[in-house]
Amino acid sequence: MTYQRLTRDQIVQRVAKDIPEGAYVNLGIGLPTKIANYLDKDKEIFLHSENGVLGMGPAPAPEDQDPELINAGKEYITLLTGGSFFHHGDSFTMMRGGHIDICVLGAFQVAANGDLANWHTGAADAIPAVGGAMDLAVGARNVYVTMEHVTKSGEPKIVTRCTYPLTGVACVNRIYTDLAVIDVTPDGLIVREMVTGMSFDELQAVTDAPLIDGRKA
Repeated sequence: MTYQRLTRDQIVQRVAKDIPEGAYVNLGIGLPTKIANYLDKDKEIFLHSENGVLGMGPAPAPEDQDPELINAGKEYITLLTGGSFFHHGDSFTMMRGGHIDICVLGAFQVAANGDLANWHTGAADAIPAVGGAMDLAVGARNVYVTMEHVTKSGEPKIVTRCTYPLTGVACVNRIYTDLAVIDVTPDGLIVREMVTGMSFDELQAVTDAPLIDGRKA
């Protein structure tokens, strides 16, 4: 069968559909930050950044960029009406205290039990970048991961057991890739959606961990 992988923009568009009204959401550095551009404007959703911002909007137009309005990834942001700034320590109190409903993070690997590895590949020349990911992984009520399904060399990123240093243990709830949407459950990895034209066997072939077909007929 033939299938078309989702683009990075299509991945974050899919995640945006699952963020409910009233949610407090942290968007991790990299791909997750693009979700802000695709949220339903009719929903009141509170975007949080670990450098101490609550109430972010979509990315600004180039002519509206303000060097005093940035997120944790040093990207330009907009601030919605009612948005606020606060101390870095207060921001981490939100993260560690269970006040974030959803955090969306990128990943190098996700294990079958929900272990997350997203800060270091272990390579000698790699630059480790922990940031607030460890705090978010254990502090947020729900952890979503966005990533390509395989590495550039074709190695699976959804694995039976992570081989990279862990960010958090059994913390991931849902995985969004360019091929599928997968829930991490006590019963295993349950596939909820796949790209059009792809067979379940094809998805399993590019996934190290065993999958369960949970798609509705």
